[in-house]
Parts: sequence; structure tokens; C-alpha cells
Amino acid sequence: MNAEIIKIGNSRGLRIPKVLLAQCKIKNKVQLTVQNHALIITPYEEARRGWEKSFQIMAKTQDDKLMDARLTEHSWDKEEWQW
Repeated sequence: MNAEIIKIGNSRGLRIPKVLLAQCKIKNKVQLTVQNHALIITPYEEARRGWEKSFQIMAKTQDDKLMDARLTEHSWDKEEWQW
């Protein structure tokens, strides 16, 4: 498929048909990269998407505790450090 680059203010734009956006699962944001003089457009994915819900579930099931508290306990924490 061929497409024309259009002028948008001082920038340029590209109209992407809705059908192509749907096939690529592209919604409102994209990731742009250049590879071998080619523009690669991929769906934008948030790196930590869903983490908040996972953390809430972990807290609810008390799965967010240290497995071995001794790993973080040091004598200097009590003797040398001022809280």
C-alpha cells in the first residue's frame, strides 16, 4: 500500500487506514524506531502495565513479605544508624 506524507504545521504526517491500525493492534500511542533507513511503527506498550493490580493482589494474599528477613537485618542498623 502506498501513502502520501502530508504537511501538518511545521511537521509531516501519515494517514494510516483504520484497518491497518486494527490489524497491528495500534490504539492511541505508537513506538517509532528507525532501522536500516526504514521507519518502524509498533504499538506502544507500557513497561509496567498491570503491575499495580498485581501488587494489590500480592498485598491482599500477604505475598509481598520478605522470604527471609535476616537478609535485611544487620547489627549496624540498630547500633550505628540513627533513625
